[in-house]
Amino acid sequence: MAAKAEADSLKRVFGLTALVIYGVGDILGAGIYAIVGKIAGLSGADVWISFSVAMTVAALTALSYAELGTRFPKSGGVAYFVQKAFRAEWLSLLVGWLMLCTCLVSMATLSKAFSGYLAAFAPTVPHAVIVVGLFLSLGLVNFWGMRESSGLNIFCTTLEVSGLCLVIFVSAIYLTGGGGATPGDLVPGASIPPGEGLGWTPILQGAALAFYAFIGFEDIVNVSEEVKDPERNVPRAILLALGIAGIVYIIVSWLAVRVVSPAELAASNAPLLDVVRRAQPNFPPLAFTIIALFAVLNTTLLNFITASRLLFGMSREGILPAWLGKLHPQRSTPYRTIFVILPMVTYLALSGTLLYLAGTTATLILAMFCLVNISLIVIKRREPRDWGFRIHGLIPWIAFISNIALAAFASRESHILAAVLTGLGGLLVWITLVLRGKHSQNPR
Repeated sequence: MAAKAEADSLKRVFGLTALVIYGVGDILGAGIYAIVGKIAGLSGADVWISFSVAMTVAALTALSYAELGTRFPKSGGVAYFVQKAFRAEWLSLLVGWLMLCTCLVSMATLSKAFSGYLAAFAPTVPHAVIVVGLFLSLGLVNFWGMRESSGLNIFCTTLEVSGLCLVIFVSAIYLTGGGGATPGDLVPGASIPPGEGLGWTPILQGAALAFYAFIGFEDIVNVSEEVKDPERNVPRAILLALGIAGIVYIIVSWLAVRVVSPAELAASNAPLLDVVRRAQPNFPPLAFTIIALFAVLNTTLLNFITASRLLFGMSREGILPAWLGKLHPQRSTPYRTIFVILPMVTYLALSGTLLYLAGTTATLILAMFCLVNISLIVIKRREPRDWGFRIHGLIPWIAFISNIALAAFASRESHILAAVLTGLGGLLVWITLVLRGKHSQNPR
């Protein structure tokens, strides 16, 4: 019998429904569990407006992703789009580095949230012990190998969404019964409507942080090669997933600051757990904590897997030492990258605050989204078309400007760390290209 030929393309398994669930699961999850309290500390009762602004900015770039995803239904995401637009190796390599940094800083952010929820039941365990134990455990899982399926993603999404639905349900019952924070607690000092008193600055500062919770819609493009009828289903799934997640975020955040005051949420290490405790004291807090921990744990693991594969790929491309591009002989996993990542994320987690790390992640993502929008502008001018999904030429420009404007409201510390990481990536890319040039001039 003849040997079975190796497949030359990925199997198209995602229909629209499965793809939307995949996208919602990628967006929903750890973000809202981790940072809703910190956003409330910035924008008070207007936290829901901060989420609305962040969703609007994300939707503009989502439209750019939708057109790019139908033009180039390939895996690769930002780096692929940048390469198609500018055909500049150094820029594609730098984007790969920024994607890696985003994963690492996001992992550090999520470890803070994980520690906060776990500390609610184990307050005597030091934060450092929780962080180190978390990363070592995930490192072991990453080393051992993991096969993901659409069914597992649906299960994870269902569990994460159930926690947010629980927050909505118990909060609504509590508020209709006459409970809730007093009006004077909704904004520090007084109840101040948007545009008056405190003004829009704190709302936009909150939006810059809230953007972290919307990360994930861009990953839908990365599975385009596995989608049935990608020209129709990819743009629909991106916008539907973002809209569903955004509506859930707005409802949860609006209710949260009316059950627990923004000041209390900002000071909490487990904000949504505090909301459930206040709204329904008889509900077993351990049950909600397990849901929150699972949501954070799952997202952290996915970031860890992505980061290890990015390091592995960058090594194979010659950007990083070849030593990192080795697979374990039995497990077939990039085990050396895991050992490199562990001390890096541990240092970030132990040296930065939740607000600082989440802000840096959002800043890095906004920078990459700027490149996505500019890439679409270039591609539309060079390769115009009058068929398929396409957006008005002004939209990527508006998205680009809104990304820059929102990033400007992130904290100064987040700007500094993002700039340092970008500069380090630029240096690594420059060294790599110089060494490649010398090697080509002096072949063995």
